[in-house]
Amino acid sequence: MDIFTGLLTDAEELLPGAIAMRRDLHQNPELGNDLPRTQAKVLEALEGLGLTVTTGEALSSVIAVLETGRPGPTVLLRGDMDALPMPEDTTEPFKSVVEGAMHACGHDSHTAMLAYAARLLVARKDDLKGRVVFMFQPGEEGHGGAEIMINEGILDVAGKPDLAVAIHVTPSLPNKMIGTRGGTIMASSDEITIDIVGRGGHASQPHVALDPIPVACELVMAIQSMVTRKINAFDPAVVTIAHVTAGTTSNVIPERAQIHGTIRTVSAFTRELVRNELERLTHGIAAAHGTTAEFKVRLGYPVTVNDAAVAQWSRDVATGLLGSGFAIEMPTPVMGAEDFSYVLEQVPGAMLFLGVCPDGVNFFEAAPNHSNRMTINESGMAAGIALYAGVALAKSQEA
Repeated sequence: MDIFTGLLTDAEELLPGAIAMRRDLHQNPELGNDLPRTQAKVLEALEGLGLTVTTGEALSSVIAVLETGRPGPTVLLRGDMDALPMPEDTTEPFKSVVEGAMHACGHDSHTAMLAYAARLLVARKDDLKGRVVFMFQPGEEGHGGAEIMINEGILDVAGKPDLAVAIHVTPSLPNKMIGTRGGTIMASSDEITIDIVGRGGHASQPHVALDPIPVACELVMAIQSMVTRKINAFDPAVVTIAHVTAGTTSNVIPERAQIHGTIRTVSAFTRELVRNELERLTHGIAAAHGTTAEFKVRLGYPVTVNDAAVAQWSRDVATGLLGSGFAIEMPTPVMGAEDFSYVLEQVPGAMLFLGVCPDGVNFFEAAPNHSNRMTINESGMAAGIALYAGVALAKSQEA
């Protein structure tokens, strides 16, 4: 029997429960690595499935292992759980009741899909070989939860995984469409802070002071030119200065001006090149005006790189599950960053995008991830549940 026979139908039967779980998480979002309520909901959803379940020490993670007792591969499936520190401005009846927190990146749906994929795989345990590791991860949104889970042993809990897969929803693809690509799929992300230090004074006597504000303005513009002149257009970078602060009132020249932004690249080479060029540019422009500069970089997530063979294999699995035309090769990477990159540095695997564009909306115009108005088409979650299960079953058959 084809291992995919009835899998999507079974996932659709589980969908009401997954939607209920997702809505509960959506209404009660938690931030960072400390997600006690979310963790409790995951543990409740996994109860009675016969899985070996452990929780994290430094964070509210959940690791569940399905052991078949038969020789075979170890497959790791990741679902992230944390929300974003932002308001929600949707009209959903289950919108966030937590001020300043919203599930605007779909992690509520990832958690619910993975929990119900566990149920689906337990029901099909006789078709599996080896083991499946379910990785419920806090702290993806800038808190490095994946790296902490690696340090706590996620990659050793059931033997080194042979395959690692994560699914990420996006309203920017048609509902139930799967998109991925081999090689770089998501960018690195680093944070820069530049302080220009001059000499304060009265606004009527700029010649006596040393105004850092024009220096900061010149530097912001020079950064844009640097990206277009120094960086290979086929190995791109995005440098965004999103926060500039200086001064306290209209008639005082401040001593300092601060520039705050991010660097995003799709290769380790360009990541290092941009950092070096920014530092050189900063000190050069500051010195040209007689000011000094302090340049700081906070390294964020590395480039997320899919194994090319796994990406193609995953599209084939998605096609077998969902039908022809429901799996595409993405032409370019996404310039957002993702800490699943740490897992993919050690395990062959892939990040897959699942379209959840709401009905009646063009996916080009749908509110995207991280929007205060982001909503999803919950029917697409059935495809995610089936795909999580499908990759584990398909890998198992290779044993």
